[in-house]
Amino acid sequence: MKLSKLFSISLMALTCVILIGCTSMPSSKTSQPNIVVIFVDDMGYGDMSCNGHPTIKTPNLDRMAAEGQKWTSFYVAASVCTPSRAGLMTGRYPVRSGMCSDKKRVLFPDSLGGLPAAETTMAEMLKARGYATAMVGKWHLGHLPQFLPVNNGFDSWYGIPYSNDMDGDNVKIKAANKGISKNLWIEGKHWKEPRSEYWNVPLMEGETILQRSPNQELLTKTYTEKSIDFIRTRKSKPFFLYLAHSMPHVPLFRSDAFKDVSTAGLYGDVIEEVDWSVGQIMRTLRDEGLAENTLVVFTSDNGPWLRFKTLGGIAGPLRGGKGSTWDGGMREPCIFWWPGTIQPGIVHGLGSTLDLLPTTAAISGATLPQAQLDGYNLLPSLLNGKPSPRREMIYYRGQEIYAIRLGSFKAHFKTRSGYENDLETHNPPLLFNLDHDPGENYNVADKHPDVLKQIEQLRKKHEAGVKPVEDQLAKR
Repeated sequence: MKLSKLFSISLMALTCVILIGCTSMPSSKTSQPNIVVIFVDDMGYGDMSCNGHPTIKTPNLDRMAAEGQKWTSFYVAASVCTPSRAGLMTGRYPVRSGMCSDKKRVLFPDSLGGLPAAETTMAEMLKARGYATAMVGKWHLGHLPQFLPVNNGFDSWYGIPYSNDMDGDNVKIKAANKGISKNLWIEGKHWKEPRSEYWNVPLMEGETILQRSPNQELLTKTYTEKSIDFIRTRKSKPFFLYLAHSMPHVPLFRSDAFKDVSTAGLYGDVIEEVDWSVGQIMRTLRDEGLAENTLVVFTSDNGPWLRFKTLGGIAGPLRGGKGSTWDGGMREPCIFWWPGTIQPGIVHGLGSTLDLLPTTAAISGATLPQAQLDGYNLLPSLLNGKPSPRREMIYYRGQEIYAIRLGSFKAHFKTRSGYENDLETHNPPLLFNLDHDPGENYNVADKHPDVLKQIEQLRKKHEAGVKPVEDQLAKR
């Protein structure tokens, strides 16, 4: 574990415990509420029924949204797994930590890099404040020992180190697709009729590999059970649980109880099991008398993988999906739930996973890391209905800024589909009013030169504050 860093954080916590922004907690709650972050993989903005999906049923997420706050303009730090997760854990754009790259989009099983030791994770910050910390699920911030969750602030971890489609067994996959001449990456039988044996991904606990090619049909169910066990056994002290589901990233798997239950097919089955999981977590918190002292956040790491058609999700009214800097790639479903504390409603202000670290610092009284943070404390918005302090969002693809949102407007300097070679550079930039046109269909650049000027100034200011660091994703 990073002992020297943990000691320094602990010392700061003892000598300077503050609530960021001087936001007072309700007197009926403890000063250290529990925190649960549920992070799903590749779920689209439009994949909840309360976000308009006509055939997928998500009653637990719908209830969570009705009892909590649903944020409609909530963004992740990147449109693919590794950099998005780095942003969540650190409250920093991944370009600051080297966790994004123009050479490799994510970490792979042959990668030698990972989250640098100099970075302070949300788990480390909360652990220094006395929280029990646990992670269950997909990590994807480095698979070598020094990068694993248990060496980055988590007391325990059960899950897989990267995406469930990695470590493919090429011999078995080719045998499964024998006679198929189409592009196996998208059209292969191993996607449409997946078997766990096609992928040698490791299931781990701590630093130990429990098995290769685990039964992926049981991942969502087992992750849920492990999370519930943690809640029940650690309820005597404040806790932080990070539940990062492997689904609905392809290959898609669900347990027997959810096979063929959704009118939306295999993808619908998977989402409905994830919804069940959310319901089990909420039920456990209620049963254990913890609901009114626990903040639960639900969101996704990036948008839907559109190239997989019905095996991927949908972005609803948004344009694009996973891998792109159109809003469909980075604007995610998001719900904050904290019964008796958060005023239920729909919030149209901007928010981001980058904001979760400073927000949880404010909630817990933890000391913020001594680093350049890109997140904002959302607690005044959550508790008191104040406008969100976030006014801007910077859309990185790799190490380059492709777009910037400022208020209602979003400017695109470059556009490219998630996984196609269709790069376009725009001078002047494209400009869309996302409040009027969430689908980014109607360019209004000629009507708002003043807005483009403000966005360009913001871009220059941001870039001037970014220092070059080692590219962790390209290390081999």
